[in-house]
Order: sequence, then structure tokens, then C-alpha cells
Amino acid sequence: MIKIVADSSTLYSREEAKQNDLDIRPLSVTINNKSYKELEELTTEGLVEMINEGYFPSSSQPSIGDVVEMYEKYPNEEIINISLADGLSGTYQSACMAKSMVDHEENITVINSKTLCGPHRYLVDVAVKLVEAGKTKSEVVSEIESLIETSTSFLIPKDFDYLVRGGRLSPLVGRIGGLVKLVPVMTLSEDSTRLEKFATKRTFKKAIQAICDDLIAKGVNDEYKIYISHACDEELAMETKDIIIKNIGSIETEVMLLTPVFTAQGGPGCIAVQAIKKHDILK
Repeated sequence: MIKIVADSSTLYSREEAKQNDLDIRPLSVTINNKSYKELEELTTEGLVEMINEGYFPSSSQPSIGDVVEMYEKYPNEEIINISLADGLSGTYQSACMAKSMVDHEENITVINSKTLCGPHRYLVDVAVKLVEAGKTKSEVVSEIESLIETSTSFLIPKDFDYLVRGGRLSPLVGRIGGLVKLVPVMTLSEDSTRLEKFATKRTFKKAIQAICDDLIAKGVNDEYKIYISHACDEELAMETKDIIIKNIGSIETEVMLLTPVFTAQGGPGCIAVQAIKKHDILK
């Protein structure tokens, strides 16, 4: 048997994951000197309330002990751990270290998804369906690794401070950007290890237009799925969806709420736009 496991970058809670034959370990948020496992001990709405009270959050990956415990639940199964992008978090490295700490490490394969959130969720969904279809472990790994290369991601924060504190922008650029009310667009770097500046626009609509232009240039069409994730601003997410469909045409889109960890990183009200090519097994 093959077991697919991952972390809550997939936007899955542990309970929701069980219903999809997944095992998920949650990332954590520390705020007001207390650490919370996301989607178990803290909701996105709860985090935003605390931020509005003046507290600033930080995030962390699942503990190595938590991952070891997960691996040890499946001593007689082949395990495929599809992890949050290496470089954006220590989650991948923790998953690899935990693998070396269990007796059946030869049965565990850790995949660097090179992505996060929507496409990460899509990858684990595809992996589960491939297992159900009777694919071997090597076949599942091969198909997931091919799919990973089709993913692209953008982030539009509402507040430069979260990017500055996270080291994504210099304090000077953040101050200037805030004063002139620019809309920054970040994208996942080519090696998928960091966020980097993609564009700076005067309005939100122009920022989404720039994202659409880039997606079209990369060949994104109805063979892809687009995820629009938001940090408690569904109205802005729906506006984003309308602009994308107007520019790209009839393309499958899904609007989702970001988890506390990614709200901590991008700030309340941030919008993520991500695309990944669809696999036949989920069409």
C-alpha cells in the first residue's frame, strides 16, 4: 500500500485530509507569545482578529517529532511526502530529517513540491487518485514531479510591512511603496526557493492584468486550473476571478481561504493567484 502525506500548505486541515485519504501535519503560527497549530488551534479569522489588536505573527514548520510520529503510523506502507517548497520553509528539510530517524526510511520518499497552497493541494489530490488507480510508487512520483514543473504563483499583499518584516522587500522600498500607494506583485522565483518582485502597479486591476499577461505568455489555458486564495477578503478574490476569466477565457478557477500561516506571511487581505496544469485523472 502507498500512503500520501503532506503539510497544511495544502490548505487541508488534518480532519479534512482524513476524508480524502491523506495524512497532514499542520504548520504553526506564533502570535502574542503563544504557538498555535493552524486549522486546529487557530483559524484564519481568529488570526486576523489578533493582528487587528496589534499583534504581529510569525510562522514555523511542523516539528520533526510530529513528522516522525506521522511516519511511524505507517511502518508497513510506502510513504510519499509531498512537501511545501524547499526554501520558502524548513518543512522539506524537516521531512527529510524525520525520514532518517525511523526504521523504515527506505520506504519513504520526500518530494519537494516547489510550490504552496492551491497547486500543492492539487498535487496531493492527484497523488491520491493515482494510488487509487493502482499506480506504483515510482509511477506516482514520476507523474507528480512532471506536474510540479507546470505550476506558477503570484502574491499581491495589501500591506508592504509583511513583506519587509519577512525580508521580501527592503525597508526603504517598503516605505516609498506605502507612501505612493503602489500595488506590489510578487512571484515565486524560477528555482522556487523564494518570492521575488514581479511588478509594481498603480492599481489592483492593473496588477491582476499583469499577472494575466504573464500567464497567457506561459501558455496557461483551459488545460490549467487557477487557484485564487485570499486572507479574509473574498470580495477582492471574486473580483480577481472576474478579471482573470475576462482575460484568459473559460478556465477552471477555485477561490479558497488562505490558512493562518500564509496570512501571517502575506498579511490580511493578501491575494494569491496560482496556476497548475490539470492531470487527466482529475479532469
